[in-house]
Amino acid sequence: MHYYAYELAHTVLSPLRVGVSGLRSILDMPFNPFAMTPYGRHLAAACEFFENVTRRYGKPDFGLKTTRVGGVEVDVHERIVAATPFCNLVHFKRDENALTGIRHDPKVLIVAPMSGHYATLLRGTVKAMLPDHEVYITDWSDARDIPLAMGRFDLDDFIDHIIQFTRVLGPDTHVMGVCQPTVAVLAAVAHMASIDDPCQPASMILMGGPIDTRRNPTAVNKLAESRSLAWFENNVISTVPLPHAGFMRPVYPGFMQLTGFMTMNLERHMNAHVDLFKNLVKGDCDSVKQHQDFYDEYLAVMDLTAEFYLQTVKTVFQDHALPEGTMTHRGVRVDCSEIRDTALMTIEGERDDITGIGQTQAAHDLCSNIPEDLKVHYMQEGVGHYGVFNGTRWRTEIQPRIREFIRAVEYERGDLPNGRTARRMHHPAVAVSPV
Repeated sequence: MHYYAYELAHTVLSPLRVGVSGLRSILDMPFNPFAMTPYGRHLAAACEFFENVTRRYGKPDFGLKTTRVGGVEVDVHERIVAATPFCNLVHFKRDENALTGIRHDPKVLIVAPMSGHYATLLRGTVKAMLPDHEVYITDWSDARDIPLAMGRFDLDDFIDHIIQFTRVLGPDTHVMGVCQPTVAVLAAVAHMASIDDPCQPASMILMGGPIDTRRNPTAVNKLAESRSLAWFENNVISTVPLPHAGFMRPVYPGFMQLTGFMTMNLERHMNAHVDLFKNLVKGDCDSVKQHQDFYDEYLAVMDLTAEFYLQTVKTVFQDHALPEGTMTHRGVRVDCSEIRDTALMTIEGERDDITGIGQTQAAHDLCSNIPEDLKVHYMQEGVGHYGVFNGTRWRTEIQPRIREFIRAVEYERGDLPNGRTARRMHHPAVAVSPV
């Protein structure tokens, strides 16, 4: 019923939006003297404000057209190199003709979270990695656009996608899990190690993820534990209505996830929109654009399949199955101690209110057979959850450490047959915070 009420609200508001849009067009006419009056400016600001808070926000573009490699600006083209009904593996292909000399930059698979926002939320992550890496990202599909005939998609399928895409990229791939998918990345690498897969990743970088939510639990963790799985199924799961292609698919709607995000910091979001109105009245275009750029991304949400959402809640947040040693993938227990040849780096934010300090670092205890000098942990001061993978601290402090970590792994594996056996790292650049 939630979804139908949501669609009904948009339908009811549609005629009003048309009227408001027409009024705004009149007020924007250059020869309208009324538009220059204080009342006219307030009315025009109110019209734009109303349109911003009531419109649908579609999937944004990555918009990464160029990057700088070795001081040279080169074009970037998005290429889909593998696809399933639920995800595209996107390669940000740099123009080889513009590159100076032959480059053998490391392959990095960025596993984007499937937690309500599109993969474009990691635009800043990709942008910072592009100059020194061949970057690929999992671009998850919106469940409401996937016909029910395409089948289910749960946490096991998510793990399978990571394994499949890692094999597509081949040996010596570095896998980076951002936030929610860190658990799936660790499980995928453990599975590949257990079968001695020749495409085991050279390294895995786990950033701000809920490996063990019993450590410094946050409000999000406590909410997941305080409710039964049946409560989540009865209160947040809906079926996709017409006219969407995924009609009748059970989903966790993106707008409900967004509501949860917004209410966690409701006062801040309300103040931001009050400031938007004031800046519209003043004509402060820079501030308005900055606000709109952020919220165009933040308010663009996607639906998750119900089975993926519910299995994640139970496995990760309620049963703590991975740190307890009871997590299974396709009926086989996930054993992180099987991982021996994949280097591990974990990154946390000091002010993260989604994933508490220590939750990601827990991966080091689980991966007991990775040599200690193949493990690195780094805690970034002064950043919250979003700042772990976006923003100034990400670009200037976190990403350079990841770059040096990957380079050190590449250096140590470079003279080994097929890169199959990792050796211990003694590169001083990666010794930022040994475990």
